[in-house]
Amino acid sequence: MNSDTPSTMPRGSLFDLTYDEARAALLCRNWWLVALRGVFGIVFGLVAFFLPGAALLSLVVFFAIYLLADGIAGIVASVRAARQNERWGMLLLEGILSVVVGILALLVPLGTVLAFVIITAAWALLTGGLMLASAFKLSGAHGRWWMALGGIVSIVFGVLLAIAPLAGAIVLTWWIGAYAFVFGVMLLILGFQLRSRKDSPTGEAARA
Repeated sequence: MNSDTPSTMPRGSLFDLTYDEARAALLCRNWWLVALRGVFGIVFGLVAFFLPGAALLSLVVFFAIYLLADGIAGIVASVRAARQNERWGMLLLEGILSVVVGILALLVPLGTVLAFVIITAAWALLTGGLMLASAFKLSGAHGRWWMALGGIVSIVFGVLLAIAPLAGAIVLTWWIGAYAFVFGVMLLILGFQLRSRKDSPTGEAARA
């Protein structure tokens, strides 16, 4: 092609931009998707605060659906691996286990919530114990007491979850709701900021 031939590609198109600029321009054009994610986060955060039981059940249902989809995908992958004379046993076992746990989560949602809380409590107790043990190996100048305090807080949190798992589940739901609400507000602000730049020239919108 002759280098003197004028390009038919309009200036300011995505092809004239770097990868980062093109990505920013694409976000500006799809600002409403970002804002919609923010709205969903805010709604879920409010539901978690005012209807924690419903939020818990919805999380369990989504988790169960994920496990079922993951399990079915694992089983299909194991069948394909078997046809190609590859290792398929572990894939099949993981797939069946995911399907079974997903079905149990749908049939016994409260049990799933309690199991999650108990696992969280065990993790907090173990982590707190390790932090407390490590604190005694540090000198005061290296933050021994801060690490010890962190270990004690983790242990207390684990004990409280173990004593009252249902209350702990509600508290965890509130925390998740607080995160979802704040994250949603940030995305909503970002979405409207992108909207204000969507009508700008492509290059300016990307670099703004």
